[in-house]
Amino acid sequence: MRQALNLIIVIAICSLQCSKNAASPASAYASPSTSGQGGSLARFTIVGNYLYTVDDQKLNVFDLTNGASPELRNTVAVGFEIETIFPFKDRLFIGSTSVVHIFSISDPLNPKKLSEAISPQMLRRCDPVVAKDTVAFATLRSSGPCGGIQSILAVYDIKDITRPVQKAFYPVNEPYGLGYWNDVLYVCDRSGLLVFDISQPYKPLLLKTITGGSYVDVIPYSDMLICWVRDGIVLYDITNNQEPVLLAKII
Repeated sequence: MRQALNLIIVIAICSLQCSKNAASPASAYASPSTSGQGGSLARFTIVGNYLYTVDDQKLNVFDLTNGASPELRNTVAVGFEIETIFPFKDRLFIGSTSVVHIFSISDPLNPKKLSEAISPQMLRRCDPVVAKDTVAFATLRSSGPCGGIQSILAVYDIKDITRPVQKAFYPVNEPYGLGYWNDVLYVCDRSGLLVFDISQPYKPLLLKTITGGSYVDVIPYSDMLICWVRDGIVLYDITNNQEPVLLAKII
């Protein structure tokens, strides 16, 4: 199912992007050395010549220098119940059901753990995470197998990457993936797609909720927002990132 959706996304981007001007790569949260761009629920990412994947407990490092024959070069213990991985600059943010693990990949073959980000609102949760400058955002879902006390959007101060601190949280219903474009954060929630102004990141302001679908994850790509919904793909123009404009539904 995911392979089919990925193919649909590629076709949609190719057909729509030809009529749009590309935005500056600096607007995206992926660093210039990141090859490709995945959603916040991804379990793998490519940075430069290296592929990083996570399983339930480990971070795996593959060398892609020979693209026809990827080579597993290292395996690093992370923790338990690992779920997601997100790259930002020379770091990896790895979400689990208990904490967000932060690793340095300044030495790409030898990821080094820097710290953990913990939310006092949750004892157990599902937490995809994205990072922007000196701030990280995570959705912490308490429903279903994730357990926990309250579903929230958590905001962490990561200026000192070795000591991340939760600075704010915003109650939400049942959040899933998330992504940002410049100063706007998009959060997938049971109630719809939540659009937040994060120009003041520790005071996220909910601007609107786009209803009419069960949103799972998002990928901001140029001035396009690619949304994975439970029955397909929805594409929005985010040239005005506070006012997504529907482009197409692929169901």
